[in-house]
Amino acid sequence: MPENREFWLRGPLPGIPPLLQPVAHAVLQAREEVNALMAGFPDALLWDRPGGVASPGFHLQHLAGVLDRLLTYARDQALTPAQLEDLATEGVPTGGQGNVAELLNRFNIQIDKALEQIGQTSENTLTSLRHVGRAHLPSTVGGLLFHAAEHTQRHSGQLLVTVRVMTAGNPCKK
Repeated sequence: MPENREFWLRGPLPGIPPLLQPVAHAVLQAREEVNALMAGFPDALLWDRPGGVASPGFHLQHLAGVLDRLLTYARDQALTPAQLEDLATEGVPTGGQGNVAELLNRFNIQIDKALEQIGQTSENTLTSLRHVGRAHLPSTVGGLLFHAAEHTQRHSGQLLVTVRVMTAGNPCKK
């Protein structure tokens, strides 16, 4: 039953260069887990910060936003004013990003865009120099794509823990 396996155990993805398969597997795994986790999550809890940690709403905004920004840098482009505004408002419910369904939709669209870009990335460009942020810090196409995948996994994990604590209560107090 392949659907019960993690994406990296489901075989190569069509249209994805061999060296970028792990990147695609990681973002697809995150999408599957995040969508399953957030199914039925109440909008009323979306912006709560249990114990002062980041809210589920922040993580969902950040997951989509960081993918967008890192992929922009990988294309050797500067961030747009809209992307900078998006970054400045992470953690705050904004138009089109106020409930679980809207945030999941945005995240899923960004995963689709990421997969499209990953599929169009030539392996010959993976070591090409790219610059990150206003400080123009050095990276590479491969470094940015790898970081996009691992960062997505990291925040998916943080979201998972936060949501489980919020919906199941604190198991230490039982």
